[in-house]
Amino acid sequence: MKKDISFISEGLKCAGWLFVPDDLLAGKKRPAIVMAHGFSATKEMYLQFFAEVFCKAGFVVLVFDYRFLGGSEGEPRQQIIPHEQHKDYRNAISWVQQQPEVDANQIGVWGSSYSGAHVLHLAAFDKRIKCVVSQVPLTDGFNNGRRLMRADVFEQFRDVLLADRAQRYKTGTVNYVDVVAPEGAPSALPTPDSYQWFLQTHADLAPAWENRVSMESLEYFLEYRPQGSIDLIAPTPLMMIVASDDRLVPTDLSIAAFSKAHEPKALTILPGGHFGAYNAGPGFDQASSAAAGWFKKHLLY
Repeated sequence: MKKDISFISEGLKCAGWLFVPDDLLAGKKRPAIVMAHGFSATKEMYLQFFAEVFCKAGFVVLVFDYRFLGGSEGEPRQQIIPHEQHKDYRNAISWVQQQPEVDANQIGVWGSSYSGAHVLHLAAFDKRIKCVVSQVPLTDGFNNGRRLMRADVFEQFRDVLLADRAQRYKTGTVNYVDVVAPEGAPSALPTPDSYQWFLQTHADLAPAWENRVSMESLEYFLEYRPQGSIDLIAPTPLMMIVASDDRLVPTDLSIAAFSKAHEPKALTILPGGHFGAYNAGPGFDQASSAAAGWFKKHLLY
């Protein structure tokens, strides 16, 4: 069963879905998985299908939009700040722990891409989390940015961010850049597969998605380095799912970060690129079944 819900995070309302297994008897409780999407994306962008797999495996599942995005409240819109999204995850966990269907001591988190980074950070510090799956995660924003841009373009980009900060301080202006754009045009995610996936998913599933992000968000992107605390996740079980030919969050950066994590851990490598796990097909089947199996192993008795 899927139902629309909302919960309060930092005084604002976050929109979400709660999935409850159909076979859950009255008065019984199940472990819960908390999930959110990646950079600028909303819950409508394929997360329902992962949640359905996890729910069929026996879990209560909470899927939500961060503040400032999708169906959730918050201004300015399209603001993507890691530590603010961490707060939303933590508040989502607090909310789901209080639901009558949920075993509050058995909470897992799942994230993909930018939220894959978030769950790495959260699992290191929030010990309410008993199991984590991080799919195609950002692990090092600064070096990731350098891999996406020529050296001269990267330095120009940093100058643009400094100019934006000065203007924001002086006038309060919120400047924006496209999330994706045709090759050669400025965008936050400058790979051809990003452009194709976001535009197609926007047309097929998420008409309310907005193709813009605040410039301030990109400043925080460069500062974000969840690999720095990945060794603190243990003894919480960690599964990382990476794509063999990921051009958006390069495969080797993810695997290097995984090597720093301690046991218990598992690595699943999917064929193809960054977005191959989302659409129906072998990538989705492998990613969702691996994640479901990891959660079942560590959260279901």
